[in-house]
Amino acid sequence: QAQLVESGGGLVQAGGSLRLSCVAYGSIFSINTMGWYRQAPGKQRELVAAITSTGRTTYADSVKGRFTISRDNAKSTLYLQMNSLKSEDTAVYYCNADIFTGWGAPKYYWGQGTQVTVSS
Repeated sequence: QAQLVESGGGLVQAGGSLRLSCVAYGSIFSINTMGWYRQAPGKQRELVAAITSTGRTTYADSVKGRFTISRDNAKSTLYLQMNSLKSEDTAVYYCNADIFTGWGAPKYYWGQGTQVTVSS
């Protein structure tokens, strides 16, 4: 089994920046796509950004130009650099990864979530 652990969330003023990290632990043979999702109270969980194993990225329209997703394959780590934060970015952010552990079929794993709160 594998697990994902997020960090870097916290309270920040509007216009500020945060950098989220997600580290994959356990029996990991390979990781395909990784992504960041977020869920605000009363709203549906949404994809924020995703990145393939080769570095191809996609972003939600609401974060384009402000957020940057990246990964370090050697460290099995995913990052989300968030700049120019807005109050509407407030949410719990979840890391997601398609992981092959070397046995059985690959499966998606979720982190426990990290709270990002942007104050006005």
